[in-house]
Amino acid sequence: MLPLLLSDVWTSIYAQEVDDHPGEVPVRRRILHPVDPNGMIKPGLMNHLAAYGLRIPFLTGHWVGAMTIKNLVTNAGFAGVASRINGAGSEAAFTYIAVGTGTNSATATDTALQTEVTGSGLARVSATASRVTTTVANDTAQLQTTFSVTGTVAVTESGVLNAASTGTLLCRQTFSAINVVNGDSLQITWKVKAS
Repeated sequence: MLPLLLSDVWTSIYAQEVDDHPGEVPVRRRILHPVDPNGMIKPGLMNHLAAYGLRIPFLTGHWVGAMTIKNLVTNAGFAGVASRINGAGSEAAFTYIAVGTGTNSATATDTALQTEVTGSGLARVSATASRVTTTVANDTAQLQTTFSVTGTVAVTESGVLNAASTGTLLCRQTFSAINVVNGDSLQITWKVKAS
């Protein structure tokens, strides 16, 4: 029997700002998510382009930041995955993404974000869950969500949990501040590969 390892955990984070008037003070406005609540892509070419991740500056918005970060699976996360495999524990599926303003480095003993944001359109959310291929078919669990920001926040941490509040922390990572303001969109994608 081969061991199951969680590896190559990555988070992709995008912040979007729209500049409707080049050469003038940028006007920020809300970019609506291209996928409806039922998981279907909304009608229109631009929605299809955005839903599949095609980013064309000034056509699908001006993307002001993108980063890919190797992340950390926590001790509680490993235990939760083992529980999910054989049903011996009570952990629910890890489908929630949270962001925060904490700056302490992620450690294996973390059980929560340092300073989780609960307002400004950045409250913990149940993400779109899927499986994608990294090495072999469907070997990577993917969670993705786009937050519609309603305040001003310097986001510096993100995590994956298994409940709408509290819950077990599967993964966490900190990063350089992503400064978002009212009208911005912040997209976060977590990938956890089983290998």
